[in-house]
Amino acid sequence: MSNKNPIGFFDSGVGGISIWKEVHQLLPNENTIYLADSKNAPYGQRTKEDIIRLSCKNVDYLLERDCKLIVVACNTATTNAIKELRAKYSVPIIGIEPAIKPAANQTKTETIGILATKGTLNSELFHKTVANYKHINIIEQVGYGLVQLIENGDLESDEIKELLKTYLKPMVEANIDYLVLGCTHYPFLLPQIKEIIPAHIKIIDSGEAVARQTKNVLKQNNLLNTTEAESTHLFYTNYKSQVLKNISGFSANVFETDF
Repeated sequence: MSNKNPIGFFDSGVGGISIWKEVHQLLPNENTIYLADSKNAPYGQRTKEDIIRLSCKNVDYLLERDCKLIVVACNTATTNAIKELRAKYSVPIIGIEPAIKPAANQTKTETIGILATKGTLNSELFHKTVANYKHINIIEQVGYGLVQLIENGDLESDEIKELLKTYLKPMVEANIDYLVLGCTHYPFLLPQIKEIIPAHIKIIDSGEAVARQTKNVLKQNNLLNTTEAESTHLFYTNYKSQVLKNISGFSANVFETDF
């Protein structure tokens, strides 16, 4: 495996671009391939078996394109399928989980909120994580409808703002001081979220931690790209490509494909 080979990313749609951007910022020399399975979004409403099947299909697609490492840029896919993926494939695989640990360790009110998909909140991995913080009041909220609206490019719609108010206001009233974004789609709603919650509530996601872990694993496996050549980035989707073009900022490198 050459260290010039690309890093592969996949998500149930465009949300994982929030992770891709963090990795690209930390590792600008790395070539990347991003795969958006938007046709099957959202994963959060699917069964565990279905999520595992789709995740394996995505990894196969990326490995066919010689990816040296896979970032599962999807909380639902990680919490439901990471164990099976690591057992099946020899390539290094980076997962992403909601950033509960830093929120639980730093809260002053001992109350934190998490906005995530149903698939993430119902997963065994999530329940194991939450079990470590029984002294913390963790308010869980499924973000019903948000992924679909983001996939349609409706980030500024009245509907998405009303949904966010419904989900976030009870958390504010419960005195949270940390809001964990447990879906990679949700960072794209930060402007709308900040209009709803008070400024003292800290918002955290997993992007920076995933980028640091990606760098560490590349180092451990002698796979860091040390060349000075300009990096290349390819983005594939099996649904409407315009939203991915807008969010990635690489419109010329976005391709619609069947997979």
